[in-house]
Amino acid sequence: MRFHVVNFPNTQTTKHYQPCAYTQKIRRFAIMMTELGHEVILYGGEENDAACTEFVTIVTKVEQAEWFGNTDLYTEPNNLTWKAFAPHWTTTNERAITEIAKRKRDRDFICLLGGIYQQPIADQFPELMTVEFGIGYSGVFAQYRVFESYAWMHSIYGARSPADVMNTRGQFYDTVIPNYYEMEDFPFSDTKDDYFLFIGRVVEAKGIQIALETCRRLGVKLVVAGPGATPPPELADYVGVVDHVRRGELMSRARAVFVPSLYLEPFGGVHAEAMLCGTPVITTDWGVFTETVQQGVHGFRCRTLREFCDAADAVDELDYQRIRDDAVARFSLDAVAPQYEAYFERLTTLWADGWYTA
Repeated sequence: MRFHVVNFPNTQTTKHYQPCAYTQKIRRFAIMMTELGHEVILYGGEENDAACTEFVTIVTKVEQAEWFGNTDLYTEPNNLTWKAFAPHWTTTNERAITEIAKRKRDRDFICLLGGIYQQPIADQFPELMTVEFGIGYSGVFAQYRVFESYAWMHSIYGARSPADVMNTRGQFYDTVIPNYYEMEDFPFSDTKDDYFLFIGRVVEAKGIQIALETCRRLGVKLVVAGPGATPPPELADYVGVVDHVRRGELMSRARAVFVPSLYLEPFGGVHAEAMLCGTPVITTDWGVFTETVQQGVHGFRCRTLREFCDAADAVDELDYQRIRDDAVARFSLDAVAPQYEAYFERLTTLWADGWYTA
C-alpha cells in the first residue's frame, strides 16, 4: 500500500516537537507503516527523523518564522491559527497538492490530521481515498475515519444530529484505534518518589485545580509541567515545559499522574504515557478514560474531591509492572501497527465488492 501523509504547517516531523501530539502521531504513523513494508511519502517542514520512503519539504523554516515566530512549541505551544484561509494553510495545502500530483498512483491513500483545514488536499484528489487517521478533534470531513476512542467517535456521531440522535447512523468504514508510542521514550520504574505529577496544558479544562486541591488537602507534593499560567508556588513545584527525556523521568518516578480533564477527553495522551512508565493515573470518569483505565488496576476514575483524595492515598498499592505491561500491549507501535494495516486492508476491498467482499 502507498500513503501520502501531510504534516502541519508549524512543526517539523521530529521528536523535538513532542508538545504537538498530532505531529507525533504523524511521524510515528510514518514509522509504523514504513516498518511494515508499505510506501510512505511524508510531506512537511525542512527537518524529519521519521522513517519513510520519501520526504518532501513543503514549507521552509523561514516561512514558519514569518508565520509563527518561535516555532519550537516550548514557549508558544498554541501558535497555529485555525482559520482555513490563513496563509500557512493555503500555502502548504497548495504545495502538498502539487507534490502529491507528481507522485500519486491509482489506489493510493491520502492521510491527514488537519480536519477541514486540510480538506482542499482531499478535494483535489477525489479518485484517491482520504483518511483522517487519528481523530481527536471536531471539524471532521473525510468519508473514512479513524477515531482515537469510542467515546470520541460517538461524540462526533451525536453532534451531527443532536436533536434526533436515534436516527444517527454508524459508518461501517470508520474505526477506533488508540494513540501509539515509542517505548524507548517511557522508562519503567517500580520505585516511586514522594510526589504526584500534573503534566500538560496548565488550564482549567485540563483539571489543574483538581490536582492542586487534592494535593493541598492531603499535604503532599505536586509537580506541574507544561505550558500555561504558573500555579501558585505554595501549592506546586512548577518546572515549565519539558522535553521527552525529562517527561519520561518525571512520569516514571511519580506516585501517580493526575489527568482530571473536565471535558470529554478524546484520548488524553498523558495518561497512556504515564501507564507506559508503570505509573498509576488519577482521572475523571468520562471520555476515553472509561475505555483505558481499569478501576483499581491502572489507577482510579473519580467524580468527587473525596474520591480523588482516596485515589491518591491508594495508588501506592497498585501493581506497577501490570500497569506497564497492559499499556505496552495496547499503546506500543508494535501493538497498534497491525490494527492500522488491517483497517487499510479493509478499505482496499472498496476497490472490489466492499462490504460484500467474501
